Amino acid sequence: EEGRRVYDNLVKALAFVLPTNMGEALIILAAVAFFPLVMMDGKLAPLMPIEPVQVLWINLVATVALSLPLALEAMEPRVMKRPPRKPGEPIMSAFVWVRTVVVAVLMAAGAVAMFLYEYHTELAHVDAAVALREAQTLAVTTVILFQIFYLMNCRSLKDSILHIGLFTNGWIYLGVAALLGMQAAFVYLPVMNNLFDSAPLKPLEWLKAAAVASVVLPVIALEKWITRRRA
Repeated sequence: EEGRRVYDNLVKALAFVLPTNMGEALIILAAVAFFPLVMMDGKLAPLMPIEPVQVLWINLVATVALSLPLALEAMEPRVMKRPPRKPGEPIMSAFVWVRTVVVAVLMAAGAVAMFLYEYHTELAHVDAAVALREAQTLAVTTVILFQIFYLMNCRSLKDSILHIGLFTNGWIYLGVAALLGMQAAFVYLPVMNNLFDSAPLKPLEWLKAAAVASVVLPVIALEKWITRRRA
């Protein structure tokens, strides 16, 4: 039982961490390949949805606040009813690869869409540099909220969160609360604004980011349903 729990949690951690890294790479790739060069501080620079230092922020806070609690996930129901896995089965299975690509594309598309929406909306009201900072902050916030929603889906590989129990792992909610607190500091504290080129967001912008990020919930729920039907 314990061996299966540890193996499941290892796969869950991979299925959670890998899409974030691939999604960030896709965001940068989309900017380099398709976004125009703009004049910033007197020189031409690529229009980036997320700056490298902001990517570092996402990796730092998400890994600490979300990945570690996922490693403490409780044992799934009926774990001993499953047949033994093949000894030579790779941990990077087709399931992990498919999940990684699907979630990474969703995350990148959502973050880029929110960036473009905010940037072009704010350009009509503020300076281009200010509009860029606000749009990048919204993109980072979208990625963070996306990870929180996706984390809930990673608590079980094949079943819904209701099936395994909402409160079987209290560390998850502690990690989510800590991450939201750190992201609020990233958005609103002047010292963080200076360090990470972030900018304050309006409450409505948080709601828009949450709405876009929540798209991952029905998509992964459908994937789990298809997997159960095949099984």
